[in-house]
Amino acid sequence: MVWIGAVGAVTVAGTGVAAGYVGLVTGAVPLDLGVGRRTRPLGPRSVDIAAPRETVFEVIAQPYLGRATRAMREKVQVLERGSDMVLAAHRTPVAGGRLTATTVETVRFARPERVDFRLVRGPVPAVTETFELTEEPTGTRLVYRGELGTDLWALGRWWGGAVAPRWEAAVAATLEAVKQEAERRAALG
Repeated sequence: MVWIGAVGAVTVAGTGVAAGYVGLVTGAVPLDLGVGRRTRPLGPRSVDIAAPRETVFEVIAQPYLGRATRAMREKVQVLERGSDMVLAAHRTPVAGGRLTATTVETVRFARPERVDFRLVRGPVPAVTETFELTEEPTGTRLVYRGELGTDLWALGRWWGGAVAPRWEAAVAATLEAVKQEAERRAALG
């Protein structure tokens, strides 16, 4: 009988750990303790885009300030909108597409040179990011920089090491999509 009780306890504990992991990964159960905070850089990453800066800015801002395409509505949901800032939920497939991480972020616009993102809720307690747009002779240079913060000292450093590469991969995909769409619009004139 003791053995059955021990198996039950291990099963419950395992289920709790699995549920906690899924909640943390998807952003459904954020953990922001403010204890043992460690930060790490995200980026920098830059991409040169053969399009005017204003066009690139419009492509970045459209899902937030304008009418989002059907594909973008599946990824971004604006929860609240102001004149130069929105609160938006971003959905990103994780774990081979079996799970979807939802982050909630403020997005602030300084037309046409800058877009700032600040995490409100997600798989880590703190992220700040910036898209800086500068005019170049061949178009626009878009530079991404950010910082990711985690709590709980070594455990947080490990979690940040797991989250950061996936975060940066999602940003890289976004930068590529912005480049393609801005260059498409520029070619149309």
